[in-house]
Amino acid sequence: MNDTLLTPPIRLTQFSHGGGCGCKIAPSVLRDILSDTPFASHLAAAYPDLLVGIEHGDDAAVYRLNDEQAIVATTDFFMPIVDDPYEFGRIAATNALSDVYAMGGRPLFALAIVGMPIGKLPNSVIRQILAGGEAVCKQAGIPIAGGHSIDAPEPIYGLVGIGVVDPRRVKQNSGGRTGDHLILGKPLGVGIYSAALKKDLLSADQYAAMIKATTQLNTAGADLAAIDGVHAMTDITGFGLLGHLLEITRASALAAHVELAHLPLFPGVGELAQSGHITGASERNWASYGSEVHLADGIADWQRALLTDPQTSGGLLVSCAPESREAVLEIFHRHGFMQAAEIGRLDAGSQVSIGL
Repeated sequence: MNDTLLTPPIRLTQFSHGGGCGCKIAPSVLRDILSDTPFASHLAAAYPDLLVGIEHGDDAAVYRLNDEQAIVATTDFFMPIVDDPYEFGRIAATNALSDVYAMGGRPLFALAIVGMPIGKLPNSVIRQILAGGEAVCKQAGIPIAGGHSIDAPEPIYGLVGIGVVDPRRVKQNSGGRTGDHLILGKPLGVGIYSAALKKDLLSADQYAAMIKATTQLNTAGADLAAIDGVHAMTDITGFGLLGHLLEITRASALAAHVELAHLPLFPGVGELAQSGHITGASERNWASYGSEVHLADGIADWQRALLTDPQTSGGLLVSCAPESREAVLEIFHRHGFMQAAEIGRLDAGSQVSIGL
């Protein structure tokens, strides 16, 4: 008998304590860590060509080269969210490049970040992870030009993404305006799906939907940035919809209202959430920023979990003028984001409110 038939398949997720963007440090903990960073408040004065730094939690750094060109630089990496090594590589690479698109840029090249438990994972599995990342970069039209690797106790993969953007088209968290419509490009529920997947309770169709969304490059970002009426843009990842929306409202000194019924969701996510398939990261997110959110009467805990669910390679969240709404939706649809939907608006004030 073939010995390989006696060897159980390797489950990448068994090597890691968390998966995908759910590995991120909780928002409140991260703010505390960075609160005394001495250079945070002095970067703009010391480096006038650094257009975007760490001040408002933006998705990437942006450094102006001249009046028409600026460099976009970001890095993103995490532990496995799925067991298939090739798909893990694809998801991680897609997620990393998303930050370039979220700033309105186009990627130029990438560097790989690789940490693997050598001796525990076969080299063939590691090669599949790298191949998945290379496939996504090929789809984006860029090379992986180098990188760095270490022997680590948990599998880690991601990219440094380098892109270019017109400095006049950079979209920051601080650009939101009163009356802006909020439009979300991808459905929510990746964290809930991943929790169900670990218990073998995710259907084949649901798994396929998750893979399709998390490996779909947010290529709409550059075209969205060219619309004058698009004022702010970010991507939804580990802090959940509420966490990343709060980054916009804080930086823009505005309030926001979101309608729960308008959120695009993965198939069956509501039922899975009601059954308790919620990540620990979702609860940590709510503990970090729940005091800044007003929930309408009647919103259940499982519905709240949809708002704080950590997304891996999530969708773009766009804040745009009312007259640009149709143009934004048209761009999303043209790039294949058919579930893009208006979910709320920005208002005067300082609190995020959620309606049914």
